[in-house]
This record gives sequence, C-alpha cells and structure tokens, in this order.
Amino acid sequence: MYKGIKYFLLLLALTGCSLEDSQNSREQKNNTIDEEAIETISSTVDVLATNLHIPWTITKHDETFYLTQRDGQIIETVAGSGSVKTQQLSVTKDVLHEGEGGLLGFVLTPNFDSTQQAIAYHTYVQENMTQNRVVVLQKNGDTWKETNVLLEDIPGGQIHNGGRMRIGPDGMLYITTGDSGHSELAQNKNSLAGKILRMNLDGTIPKDNPFPNSYVYSYGHRNPQGLAWDEEGRLYSTEHGQTAHDEINLIKPGQNYGWPVIQGDEEAPGMISPLFHTGEDTWAPSGIDYNNGKLYIATLRDSRIRSFDLTTRSVDIIHENSGRMRDVYIEDSRLFTITNNRDGRGQPRKDDDKLLKIDL
Repeated sequence: MYKGIKYFLLLLALTGCSLEDSQNSREQKNNTIDEEAIETISSTVDVLATNLHIPWTITKHDETFYLTQRDGQIIETVAGSGSVKTQQLSVTKDVLHEGEGGLLGFVLTPNFDSTQQAIAYHTYVQENMTQNRVVVLQKNGDTWKETNVLLEDIPGGQIHNGGRMRIGPDGMLYITTGDSGHSELAQNKNSLAGKILRMNLDGTIPKDNPFPNSYVYSYGHRNPQGLAWDEEGRLYSTEHGQTAHDEINLIKPGQNYGWPVIQGDEEAPGMISPLFHTGEDTWAPSGIDYNNGKLYIATLRDSRIRSFDLTTRSVDIIHENSGRMRDVYIEDSRLFTITNNRDGRGQPRKDDDKLLKIDL
C-alpha cells in the first residue's frame, strides 16, 4: 500500500465562526449555495494507487478495485497491496479517446464471482459519426473481451457523452447520455442523447419503462454524469450546466428536466426544475454516491469532493487540494475517489492520477 498522506484541512474555527453560526447563516433561497457558509470537513486521506491515466469509473469487488481509464484500459488494484495491473480491452469497435469520449462507464454484473463479466460504455466511430455503445465484457486473465452488444448508436461527440452507469435497486441498468453538443436532441424522445436510459441486464427494454418500446427513462438532460439512490429507492443525478447552474436532480420516470429550454430557477410547463443548482458557480459535477442522508459529489472544475445534505440542502467540502475529481464510491464509511488531472484540463502533479481513500 502506498504510504498514506494526511491532509488536515482548515476548520471554520479559524474564521471565528461556530458550526451552529455557519448553519444559521446558510441562505436556502432558490436552492443555491452561499459560499461563505460552506464548511470544510477535516479528514484523513490515504493514497491507494498512483500514476493512473485519466481514470473514469470506480468499481470494487471484495478488496479489488477495477478502474476504467479513458484511453481504453482497465486498472486492477487490490487495497493495501500497492500493486497496479493494467488490463487490456478487446472490443469489436475501437475505443475513440477524443475530447471527452473514451472508455467511460463500467459496472460489474451482480453475479461477477461466477461469471467474471462486466458492462462497459465507450465511444467509437461509425461511418464518420462519433457514437457511444454499451457492451458486455468477459474477464479472462488480464484481458476483458466483448461478448455481447446491449446498445449502440448513442449519439456522441467531442463533448457531452454522459457515460455513467449504475445497477439500481430494481436490478435494472441505468445509463446517462449527454446531448453530444446538439442541445435539441435532449428534448427529442426518439433520440438516445440527453437522457437517462433504463434497460434489463440482457439489453432488452423493461416493460414498465415510461415510454413504450423505449429505453428512455427521463429526458431533457445536458450532460448527466452521476447516478445514486437513497435507502428509499429515490434516484438522484448530477448534471453539467451551460453557464454554471450545475444541477442535482431527483429523477422520476418519464419526466422532462428542461434542457435546453430552462436551467437554474427557470420554470416551464411540463418541465422539472432541479432539486439544487450551483447558481453562478461552476462545479462540473461528475460521479456521486449516497450515504446516511447525503450525496457525495466529485467535482472537476471545482476540484473538490462535496456533500449535499438532502434534508437541509446544505453543502460541505469533504476534500480539496487534490485537483480534478471524477468519481465517488462509498463503502463502510470509507469514500474512494479518483483524480483526473491528466484529462487535458488539469495541472498534473507528481504521481497523478491517483486513487484515494477518505474516512468519512
């Protein structure tokens, strides 16, 4: 295991404010944030792996992590071992690592012990068009080989490919897709762009999806990159805004979340405004997870791990000073996260990118 690094962050005490004073001074108006009221939580950070290259998704089985890298590789590392294996991906259509595209979402199947299978989301080119696809992978030694295609022809581009995948409490696969830089597609229910999709694990359309014979679960999204459920089965998603106004949305089947017609506090008939948005500040939120009444959010532009309390709508900083943060995975009061300082928009530091563990 790499030697643990401890970061001791400044508490509000340095500003002369008590926790109670800070909470009392929060402005809940318009569900936006008051930066002066945000507190920083002191935590211990351990570095579990270094010298990664644009990791995108964290998955974990027992004590083994599997991380996708946007250039088309999968990293395997065992917690505490200090060893990192680079595994190859064998797919029938080459991974296009360009712009924000590449090898993105990755989930292990529920019966991974026996099948050694996973599901991946990646960008590719078909007839000079950038697209995304969802495929089943079989692990054999240090190679993951495509064995089945669940869905193809998801619009892609240099930007806004979405790409987050999670298996929900209902056993269904949920997939976020971006508008691919063509905002009008988000409102087109016949397009797979700018949506949250839902499918059976064999790639078929669930009979109880909101629109007949359609994978579309919700629409009107710009570039959603986070999915998480609370203990009541409520689904939340993070989404990149156009000019700040990044969003946290409570996702309900068949609903329209407004892009590109509304954003922030704007309203329109038949469209759902966000549960929370960042106002004039930019987070560029990516992966999220849920724990004990709070969403934990990895932010890229904002370069922090933040928590959002679903009851009080308050925001805290859980971790900072590691650069761009891409994904969050929580287990047993331990938060695992990855940096993305080599994605072309960050400032790489020694040993970047990294897999980190934070004790909540």
